[in-house]
Amino acid sequence: MDKLNLSKHISSQFNEELEQIRNHVMSMGGLIERQLYDALAAIANSDSELAQQVIANDLKVNDWELQIDKECTRVIAKRQPAASDLRLIMAILKSINDLERIGDETRRIAKVALESFNSDQQDLLVNLDNLGRHVAQMLHDVLDAFARMDVEAALTVHKEDKKVDREYEAITRQLMTYMIEDPRSIPKVMNVLWSARSLERIGDRCKNLSEYIIFFVKGKVVRHASHEKLEQEVRGD
Repeated sequence: MDKLNLSKHISSQFNEELEQIRNHVMSMGGLIERQLYDALAAIANSDSELAQQVIANDLKVNDWELQIDKECTRVIAKRQPAASDLRLIMAILKSINDLERIGDETRRIAKVALESFNSDQQDLLVNLDNLGRHVAQMLHDVLDAFARMDVEAALTVHKEDKKVDREYEAITRQLMTYMIEDPRSIPKVMNVLWSARSLERIGDRCKNLSEYIIFFVKGKVVRHASHEKLEQEVRGD
């Protein structure tokens, strides 16, 4: 808690409650990061068992969201936090919602991977490798930024989303060309397109998480701002 420069309270129990909630968010984030890496590994290695494990573990992600939500609600009702404490709770509530959505997208990717095994659709999924690794690195970096509430690291993640969007657009064009050349491929290509879309959405969620970090540290709501505008807002203090 000290590293985040959070306010100290007369009640040591309040400090412990906030620390526990923050630790639970990091545990949830760690699980989701592992889920994403496993889903991508399942695709790369045609590992149906690993894909099934990712799908099953999504229930654990949901459980974490419910638990942390209850803990935050209890702290608000009991402690009536103000200033930075309230911003922290609000940032956490927003973050666990986006983390849960990342979990949903990861489950969808694993389902497509599972359906693609024993079919030539598997070859098309290889197109997702670079995008998948890029998004996985974004998730890792934003979780690390959240652990330290590092605004500069959050800004770096925020900027990466544009690169992810460009990669997604390139894959979409490539797969659309494939469908035009071979209309029989449309059903299997559509599955790969949905997986690419899931990865792009994970990038969007990572961008959101970076904005919640900035909200907590700077007390500024920066949703929908361009990256250039965001940098001006954050560094213009």
